Amino acid sequence: MNAAAFPVPATMPFTLPLAGFKQVYDCGDVEEAMNEIRSGQNDALKDTYQRMLRVGGNRFAVKPSSLPVMEQLYEDLPNFSAVLDDIKRQLSLCVTSRDRLELAPMLLLGDPGIGKTHFAKRVANLLGTGFGFISMSSLTAGWIIGGASSQWKNAKPGKVFETFLRGEYANPVMVVDEIDKASSDGAYDPLGAMYSLLEHDTAKEFIDEFVEVPLDASEVVWVATANDARQIPEPILSRMNVYEIEAPDHDAACRIARAIYSEIRDSHDWGKRFPAAPDDSVLDCLASLSPRDMRKAINQAFGNASLAGRDELIADDIERREAKKSRIGF
Repeated sequence: MNAAAFPVPATMPFTLPLAGFKQVYDCGDVEEAMNEIRSGQNDALKDTYQRMLRVGGNRFAVKPSSLPVMEQLYEDLPNFSAVLDDIKRQLSLCVTSRDRLELAPMLLLGDPGIGKTHFAKRVANLLGTGFGFISMSSLTAGWIIGGASSQWKNAKPGKVFETFLRGEYANPVMVVDEIDKASSDGAYDPLGAMYSLLEHDTAKEFIDEFVEVPLDASEVVWVATANDARQIPEPILSRMNVYEIEAPDHDAACRIARAIYSEIRDSHDWGKRFPAAPDDSVLDCLASLSPRDMRKAINQAFGNASLAGRDELIADDIERREAKKSRIGF
């Protein structure tokens, strides 16, 4: 998925008020583990422990004091309304209590190109508590989530631990993209770490196999995406709220096309020559495309109009060869 195909509003994301600090790992445990490393043995592990001590084990733990403004998300992502409704409900409970930010793990299930990854990134932007991304389709090592034993050559920590080490928050958003693409080589289950990470109680003392120091990952906001639920182990599915995402209708697709047009126009000096919004006939042509293809088609259309000496787009500027998909998606 190409996130650049989607316009992101220029407005600042909602900032959640800080609610204090939370210890995600104990520096005493780190010092003890480092002292057990023999001289000259595993410099990478020693360097990791030194980084942990340098940044400390405390992270900002936040909670909302009011509901964030979500109208733009509803407008831009009309086929995700059910997910947004659930997020709003869960945030409302946090607002009316002393509880910190807490969202149930989510699985966004739908056809390729429907906008699942983009939605996950927009949620991370909305919450503003940090962001970690794991692409299972490009997974080259089974231990990418939970780390590999330091006894192995070239071993390193997993993505979850690295997100905490490099981040500032105890409740970051972790996106597991195309979780149904995870495949086991028979020796290591790439989703093995997820069984404990998705359970609140066991996530409190998550052990990265490289670091081997308990990490409190119980407040991570999990968002996974998938095309086919049949490829996901049942124990993983049972730990998540599953949302089946449908394609937007024609009117919603026209709104998406208009937003992409505006984003492209506003980001270029030559865009000043063109009107603020395209003609309805242009939007009708674009509505059958995925937003990735919309972006390509709109860029080409601007060029076609310029070559023709025009300062506005017409339907003929949209190259029809892009419109191959029967389903509307982004």
